[in-house]
Amino acid sequence: MLYLKFPERFLRHALVVPLISTVIIPLLIMDFWMEIYHRVCFPLCGLPYIKRREYIQIVDRNKLQYLNWIQKIYCMYCGYGNGVIHYWSKIAAATEHYWCGIQHKKIDGFIAQEHQQNFAAFGDEADFQEKYCKLKR
Repeated sequence: MLYLKFPERFLRHALVVPLISTVIIPLLIMDFWMEIYHRVCFPLCGLPYIKRREYIQIVDRNKLQYLNWIQKIYCMYCGYGNGVIHYWSKIAAATEHYWCGIQHKKIDGFIAQEHQQNFAAFGDEADFQEKYCKLKR
């Protein structure tokens, strides 16, 4: 599947590239909105800022000489897109920890996020009181 013949690969890419490219619009809108949320709400709740530069690296692959200009553009696009979503997940994790530090119910097939490992156990009120309510006081 990875090594398709040129005509088949070209046709698939011709169908996929315009759709992939349009994702930049919601990414930019959401990025703008998340940054406003982050800069306004985090100080009000006493939460530390998440350092954006630690997650978004979009200007390194364009220096690779073996890529053509289209590949360089899409490498920057992927670097931005994946980085900004990772950045948002850190903001969301900090928000979740602040507002509701309770693990989800254990269900087969569900993969809990790493940041939830130290949350209070689902259904354990004593653990909730110790980990969450003490934090709020």
